[in-house]
Amino acid sequence: NTNTNTNTNTNTNTNTNTNTNTNPRVILTNPSFATDIQEIFDRIGCATSDCHGGANRGGLGLASADASYANLVDIPAFAVNNPSIGLDRVEPNDHLASYLWLKVSGTTAGPQMPQGLPPLDQIDQTNIMNWINTGALEN
Repeated sequence: NTNTNTNTNTNTNTNTNTNTNTNPRVILTNPSFATDIQEIFDRIGCATSDCHGGANRGGLGLASADASYANLVDIPAFAVNNPSIGLDRVEPNDHLASYLWLKVSGTTAGPQMPQGLPPLDQIDQTNIMNWINTGALEN
């Protein structure tokens, strides 16, 4: 009497989940404007036609990296209820003197941007701050 027990167990686990996001959401010490900052505007809806895309609310167009940069850096900021704020939209190397930073961080009068949406998370806010503080380069 012979008893033979053969147990063959093959477990194949193949992960086909591919992350195609070429811009991982991490805090960057030297963010690129075109790749990292414009991506924030695009992702959260600032560049849409009903905001700063086609409508250019507040005279600020953010529809493309070229337009955004031209409308932000060293450009005097203004608001409908305060036409002379006394700040630039983006003051290179000084986020605290940059109206963009004050609006996205919620540290100035008026609604925090993006208006009507949740505030930017810490990653996005820090990347904007780091971009400004490293010279607000058009890169």
